[in-house]
Amino acid sequence: MVSVAEMRKQNVIVPEELALTRAMAAAAASGGDSAFRGGIAVNCKIVSQLEIGNGGAGGGSARINPWVDSLHASSPTHVKAAFSAAREEEEYEKWARQHPSALVNFDDIVATSKGKRIVMFLDYDGTLSPIVDDPDRAFMSDAMREAVRDVARHFPTAIVSGRCRDKVFNFVQLRELYYAGSHGMDIKGPSKETKRTNSKDKSVSFQPASEHLPMIDEVYKTLVEKTNSISGSRIENNKFTLSVHFRCVDEKKWSSLTDQVRAVVKDYPQLTLTVGRKVLEIRPTIKWDKGKALEFLLESLGFADCSNVFPVHIGDDNTDEDAFRVLHERGQGVGILVSQVAKKTKASFSLRDPTEVKEFLRRLVEWKRRSSSKN
Repeated sequence: MVSVAEMRKQNVIVPEELALTRAMAAAAASGGDSAFRGGIAVNCKIVSQLEIGNGGAGGGSARINPWVDSLHASSPTHVKAAFSAAREEEEYEKWARQHPSALVNFDDIVATSKGKRIVMFLDYDGTLSPIVDDPDRAFMSDAMREAVRDVARHFPTAIVSGRCRDKVFNFVQLRELYYAGSHGMDIKGPSKETKRTNSKDKSVSFQPASEHLPMIDEVYKTLVEKTNSISGSRIENNKFTLSVHFRCVDEKKWSSLTDQVRAVVKDYPQLTLTVGRKVLEIRPTIKWDKGKALEFLLESLGFADCSNVFPVHIGDDNTDEDAFRVLHERGQGVGILVSQVAKKTKASFSLRDPTEVKEFLRRLVEWKRRSSSKN
């Protein structure tokens, strides 16, 4: 694969640096967004020692669990609780000046892609389907499925999700797509040849973390046993990664849940633990993520060393930042963050929710059809 440094820079839409939300700013002021402790990636603000309960002057003090604080920061519902609706909208509008709506700026985006081959990369949960309490019921609408199907008729399209590849395929049910499950650690594409790519061999399959499968299964069984007493917790086996869902867990139990999960993961230095939207993610520490998956798929499609490719990645999760960063560094394409709250991102543009994602996809298809009819 051609390195980033070797790639030619094209017309790129680069986001300006934004002011963080108060919670994120507090994180940076406390010592940064990320640290490593005992093989665990702590993507949360480092909380200073605070006196709580009976710990006054001369008394004992307790340290707030930084992981619990990170869980709060990862949840849009808690951001809403922290600010009034008016204040939240004010923060979002300020943020949106740096990451404007991809719908409002649709004409600018497609103008930048002129003369280039668009390749679509889509997250699933929170992007093509709404975030729901039961991860097994995160169904996409028929209208969304049709929008994705239409996009795939015109552009090479991949679903890049933290879910197990088989599970996300069962949700989407479109065989003409490329699927990258487990945050890109399980990639498979359709074998049917298409004129929309530059590659002669369209059969794509790649599993860079296959040697870690026995360990993932072992940790999964241990976590199920250890967290069984915490009502509402859910351990999802994504084949090459694990997800600990806490959306339905009583907030008072978050500290206990994170402590139990960390106690298990610390015994496996080959694993890393991060925080997503109402989920703790456990992944192998190999240098592979959604950004690497995007580059691998571009290479597999024959676009690795092309100056006329325009990748578009749409996602809502922290893991999508790896893909946004790659696009930013390559100087190609555009990243679009799906979010209703202000958050730090490398994405150039934003969409509020899956409904706006569907509208963006529809407009992209309409634009392509009009462009094709003129040629």
